Amino acid sequence: MVAHGSNMLSLLWSFRNPVNFKLIVKAGYECYVLENFMNSVNKYVLQALDNYPMYLEETMESLSYALSYDESNTMALCLMGRVHAEQLLDYEQAKRYFQEALVHNVQALEVYPYFIQTLIDMGEYEAAKKTIKFALTLPAMPLTGIWIKKALLFEKLRKYKKALKALKMAQLENVDLDFSSSLKSIEDRIKGKQEIKNGKEKENKKERKNTRK
Repeated sequence: MVAHGSNMLSLLWSFRNPVNFKLIVKAGYECYVLENFMNSVNKYVLQALDNYPMYLEETMESLSYALSYDESNTMALCLMGRVHAEQLLDYEQAKRYFQEALVHNVQALEVYPYFIQTLIDMGEYEAAKKTIKFALTLPAMPLTGIWIKKALLFEKLRKYKKALKALKMAQLENVDLDFSSSLKSIEDRIKGKQEIKNGKEKENKKERKNTRK
């Protein structure tokens, strides 16, 4: 209590010095401006997230405002990338937005699942593989989503055994009951493709044996 009173007296005494008083007022004003600035950015980002994907015009308007306030906002850049990838199918532009977000903050965890999916959709499998490997090392990364992307990558490459192995890791990391049905549907799809592939390989072997006869 004595220490608290002493600190209060020191603060009040500093107000008597005009220079100190101006510095305190300036610091307070700067904090106020910064807080309002961040509130404005967050407001527009939240509006954009709320509107996507049902109201694309409103989404783009909110994102434009957010990025005009802060062009390095990774949430806004990520959603802008998603709009271009998922709605406009402009993967090159989407890739640029995701890369820009990661240049500003390499630990922007929200970017990686969408960036990896875009790389897979573009057929840039090696880049996707490297990005997955890095994403799995990031602290606090939701690993289920990244393991799913790895499974989808192997599925695209028709390496179904590796895809199912990656999916097992996703299942081990998953703690969301609602997400379990999605994992099961992906697993069923990959197993179905694996059966088709195995069937074709057996047919090809049989044909080769017949031609030798």
